[in-house]
Amino acid sequence: MATAFVDSAQSAVERAIQRNLKGLGYLASPAPVLGSSAKDVIVNRGPMRLYHYHPLTEEVYRVPVLLVMATTNRGYIFDMVPGQSLVEFLLLRGYDVFMLDWEAPRAEDRGLALKDYVEDFVGSAITEVQRSTGEQDVSLVGYCMGGVLSMLWAGLNHAAGPKNLAVFTTPVDFQQMTLFKSWSDPRYFDVDKLVDTLGMAPADMLLTAFDMLRPAGRASANFALLDNLWNEDFVKGHRMFDRWSNDMLPLAGEYFRETTKQLVWDNRLKEGTMKIGGRPVELDRISAPFLHVTAEHDHIVTTAASAPLIELVGSDDKEQVVLKGGHVSLIAGPNAVKRMWPKLDNWLGAKSV
Repeated sequence: MATAFVDSAQSAVERAIQRNLKGLGYLASPAPVLGSSAKDVIVNRGPMRLYHYHPLTEEVYRVPVLLVMATTNRGYIFDMVPGQSLVEFLLLRGYDVFMLDWEAPRAEDRGLALKDYVEDFVGSAITEVQRSTGEQDVSLVGYCMGGVLSMLWAGLNHAAGPKNLAVFTTPVDFQQMTLFKSWSDPRYFDVDKLVDTLGMAPADMLLTAFDMLRPAGRASANFALLDNLWNEDFVKGHRMFDRWSNDMLPLAGEYFRETTKQLVWDNRLKEGTMKIGGRPVELDRISAPFLHVTAEHDHIVTTAASAPLIELVGSDDKEQVVLKGGHVSLIAGPNAVKRMWPKLDNWLGAKSV
């Protein structure tokens, strides 16, 4: 019995040593290279970046695709690594792909408002895609808050397009985003003081807010990493998503003030009272084919927050699909490769000729 105990203890010590060595190797290894699909930067202005990706097929669909990223995060979630890149997938399927991405706003950008993001940044990105391709038709594809910006633009410009409109995990009923609603309760959260003092919504504040949706999420992810240090695929995936989730962007102050007051406090998009630059956002007059994909286990944009969108859009050709996955795994990773990407391709393909 004593020998067995000694052998067991020795094995545990050796495994701990090996785990520590693996951990040191993990910490010392270089960060993964993400967002490496070949592209040209065709607009670089303020926080706005517009990319045009190099084609991977000889023939491409007539209608280009414009991906619109959420304003709190970087767009390389669409383009992680070869084999796990939505951008690469779309290029290989023959689409002409553009992406509206974001950088951190600077001090001089503090006054950028919703109107700037919707009418200027989204609007000018569409205009630039049209100019670059010679095509008036553009498919608009937005993720999370990028989906909200896409919906706002389409609701303002329903007579002009887009040709097709697809959004993923996009909130419309902000009263159902209960934790965000509680944190921004106007009785306790002085958004005017925050913006007037700092000029920005700090990235650290936003990261903490997202982390608090799952208070034990980061710790449990690190424990899972510790248990899987010998699994190279697991470690690779962890590093990619951990880097992206921590790469949070601050938000321009006026934009944050308006989204807090108009979307969260007043719930204007859901109530049909939203205006941008004095013009009404009319979701019920959108006539473009519309697809909304939601995640069954989304802890950020819950089903209750996103589900009403399909009824608010006036398109005759519209579809809402609930797929397995979470807010991030819906669009990136093995789950996305099997589920959401083929769905988007099947839906877009016939509408892009």
